[in-house]
Amino acid sequence: MLKKLKNIWWAGKLFIARILYGNPSRKLKIIGVTGTNGKTTTATLLYEVAMELGYKAGLISTVEILVGKEKLKLNSNKPIPATTPDSISLTKIFAEMVAKGCEYVFMEVSSHALDQNRVAGITFTGGIFTNLTHDHLDYHKDFENYFKAKKKFFEMLPKTAFALSNMDDDYGNGMLDDIKAEKFFYGFGEETEFLDFYGKILKSDFNGLELDFNGEKVNSKLLGKFNAYNLLAVWATCKLLNFDMPARNATHSVAGGQKVNKILERIQPPRGRFEHFTTPEGVLVVIDYAHSPDALEKILLAVKEIKPEAGRIISVFGCGGDRDKSKRPKMGKIGAGLSDIAIFTSDNPRSEDPNKIIDDMKSDLDHEENKKAITIVDRRLAIEESLKLANKGDVILCAGKGHEDYQEVKGVKSHFDDIEEFKKFLK
Repeated sequence: MLKKLKNIWWAGKLFIARILYGNPSRKLKIIGVTGTNGKTTTATLLYEVAMELGYKAGLISTVEILVGKEKLKLNSNKPIPATTPDSISLTKIFAEMVAKGCEYVFMEVSSHALDQNRVAGITFTGGIFTNLTHDHLDYHKDFENYFKAKKKFFEMLPKTAFALSNMDDDYGNGMLDDIKAEKFFYGFGEETEFLDFYGKILKSDFNGLELDFNGEKVNSKLLGKFNAYNLLAVWATCKLLNFDMPARNATHSVAGGQKVNKILERIQPPRGRFEHFTTPEGVLVVIDYAHSPDALEKILLAVKEIKPEAGRIISVFGCGGDRDKSKRPKMGKIGAGLSDIAIFTSDNPRSEDPNKIIDDMKSDLDHEENKKAITIVDRRLAIEESLKLANKGDVILCAGKGHEDYQEVKGVKSHFDDIEEFKKFLK
């Protein structure tokens, strides 16, 4: 009864907020991106392409909220929390975007947000599905509930919207079953007759990707096969939005005639998403947000693709406390199995004992995997050790925190930035 009253109170508050702000989401073309991995990269690249083409756009992502080029915050110090903010915050954000002249909004839509009806009442122009793998089962309890939460997004899309789905994912087809929106599929499979947008990887190395999308050549500085999927989703969405056009006004910095393919060629990955640099000793350091078994596996396979033949993979990663414990042994096994040296360390242990979390991560390792695993609970010392162990041609992957600039231990958040720590030790 209490929960029902709370929901009624919240719905009334949202109704008033939308009246006060003039229901701003209806004045914007909003594209939502959902899936386990790839949401941030896909939404951010779409925002950047739109801005380069002369449109004024907004971005709502895990990393940041942007209105045009301005970063939006709750106040002077604290950024807006959560991948997808609550519905009243979203109404205020959309109102700000309308006031600043935005035409398009590209936003991540999380499974938590869908389950909690945070995006209810928003009229989306389109929706994108990236993939569905093991994550957030501490919240959803089982995979079926997780799938249903994601599918809810596509069921709410109107007839006028488009729904774009990754056909290569096991759930890509089922995600769009019995929906009203117009369906489109993308992928790298050989059965191209079932795909509206098909891709081929022509070349993948340390310099980036050379791709073929529907017969058009697309180059990118982004690395790895998983990013090829993100790029194809972005490219396909640009086609559906009729974005392959010159800049819309002469005052924009992009010269007339600039095309989507050219923009994708020079675009950089979002912060903490396969962000990388090379040390003076010739070691490639990669920072990534990968914090699920599938994401960690994909990022390690991408590193394996691009590293020199004689180079080793040194991984530094952990698992979050107070979150899904079932993924810990899976991530431990993937990390140790695909690395030459795997340093098990703390992520955000929160209220849990970090030693216990690492024990869970190591619980399913076989003898050979155990020989490759090193335990260093202090993440700062783990990063330092990875640099000490690395030789020219090696790749260090530091996974799990990506763009985050804090670490939460025993309920206390302290400043901690993986890239800052690497560069500090290099000095």
